Amino acid sequence: MEPEIQMSGPVCLIENTKGQLVVNPEALKILSAITQPLVVVAIVGLYRTGKSYLMNQLAGKNKGFSVGSTVQSHTKGIWMWCVPHPVKTNHTLVLLDTEGLGDVEKGDKNNDTQIFALAILLSSVFVYNTMNKIDQRAIDLLYYVIELSNLLRTLSSPDLDEVDDAADFVSFYPDLVWTLRDFYLSLQADGEFITADDYLENSLRPKQDTDQNLQNFNLPRLCIQKFFPIKKCFIFDLPTHQKKLTQLETLNNDELDPDFVQQVADFCHYIFHYSKIKTLSGGIKVNGPYLESLVLTYVNAINSGDLPCMDNSVLVLAQIKNLAAVKKAIAHYDQQMSQKVQLPVETLLELLDLHSASEIEAMEVFMKNSFKDVDQRFQKELKTLLKAKQDDLCKQNLEASSDYCSALLRNIFGPLEEDVKRGIYSKPGGHRLFIQKTEELKAKYYREPRKGIQAEETLQKYLQSKESVSNTILQTDLALTAREKEMEEARIKAEAAKAEAQKLEEIQRQNEEMMQQRERLHREQVRQMEINRANFLLQRQRDLKRRLQEEAAKKAERMQAESRRLQIEIQQLQRVAPPDETCILL
Repeated sequence: MEPEIQMSGPVCLIENTKGQLVVNPEALKILSAITQPLVVVAIVGLYRTGKSYLMNQLAGKNKGFSVGSTVQSHTKGIWMWCVPHPVKTNHTLVLLDTEGLGDVEKGDKNNDTQIFALAILLSSVFVYNTMNKIDQRAIDLLYYVIELSNLLRTLSSPDLDEVDDAADFVSFYPDLVWTLRDFYLSLQADGEFITADDYLENSLRPKQDTDQNLQNFNLPRLCIQKFFPIKKCFIFDLPTHQKKLTQLETLNNDELDPDFVQQVADFCHYIFHYSKIKTLSGGIKVNGPYLESLVLTYVNAINSGDLPCMDNSVLVLAQIKNLAAVKKAIAHYDQQMSQKVQLPVETLLELLDLHSASEIEAMEVFMKNSFKDVDQRFQKELKTLLKAKQDDLCKQNLEASSDYCSALLRNIFGPLEEDVKRGIYSKPGGHRLFIQKTEELKAKYYREPRKGIQAEETLQKYLQSKESVSNTILQTDLALTAREKEMEEARIKAEAAKAEAQKLEEIQRQNEEMMQQRERLHREQVRQMEINRANFLLQRQRDLKRRLQEEAAKKAERMQAESRRLQIEIQQLQRVAPPDETCILL
């Protein structure tokens, strides 16, 4: 496939005119036409240190970016050259050559740092070109601009701030290639030879000490280590004799120092084979329109005046660092509270205790990451923000408690409300049953845990809203009860009259029974008397008969006795009388 665009030479992408950055529409038009993924290589360094020469070599040309041969800086703003990637098929290599830092004619440090920050933010490979060796000044400047680029990125693209995923982090930030020009030191450490990469790592290694005074030494190194996970170092000897440096563009390789030629070749090989595609957070691969959007976004953010003034680098660095420290402390507070707090919290004291614990941790995070917080201005600002967080959390807790309790009341009292609608309590005694059921449901509500501090107030508001319902039930109850009372009184009277009639009937029945019983008793007495009289008469008859029988028996006995006496006398007479006489007697 043919490359999407052919540029015979570089064009100005961002022009620096009297301290104002202006985007070149012609360059944007070129970018908008490139749909291939971009590998963006940007170079930054002091003016007159050979940056443009290296960029020309990456473009495969000796001429293109203005090299310059005087003490006057040639490159103003940022120049762009888009060429087909020499290794990656269907990719475009975008080379960004920047205005040299430290130009005494410019007299505006703000432009230096703005151009520096833009180069970092726009590139996927950032080349930091310095002279001779890695020193503290170069490290501090890189650290300072990293903080500025972080601030610029946050101001212009809030959604891209705080990349959490490690892989996402590595893909978003550029690789660092540190180039050391006219290197004169011996690559040795502890008597042993080391590589250029070892030299870079040793230079960026923080000291293992807890002394607070080492913060100025360790902080920049830790920041650079984190911001640039992938780092590479190249050293370059002097290209040729000092007098021929002004003719560097026209010299052939055989006229240059062989070591320098090989060093440049190694540099280009690394860029071509190991440079990565410019990628945004979320793994979005940047093409021309994406890069166009980034350029406009960052330049507009700079021109809006949101960035701090760069006159005092220490104060500005402190401001940037402390703003970041405040933000990191707030983020830590939010993270801790989101993990610890589940709204609604039962009591205000519990919520304040959780806030206090997270506030202490947030202050510790701030103290660990702050830098020269003069008069504790940022610490006070953090306290103000945390106080606002606390107030907002208390408000959220009130709302969460109220919402939860309202939903809970609807769930608990819903069946009761349905019963009221169906008229279950529209009856005599219904109000008492309604109040009894309400008390049961209130007890159930009180037993539910984690209702929060609005539990009682929400309950009382609910009960007050239902007072009219209770009053209606009461009035219905009273009316129905009065009617029922009247009906009951009438029933009682009717039952009393009926009972009285029944009583009279019973008395009459009892009287009749008594009369009947008396009559029966009288008849029984008469009959008994008759029986007694009959028995008496019968007994008398029996007695008379018995007397008669006894008298007859006695008479018979007397007669028998008399007969026996006569017989005895006869016998006696017979024994003494003569037979004749006896016969006569016979």
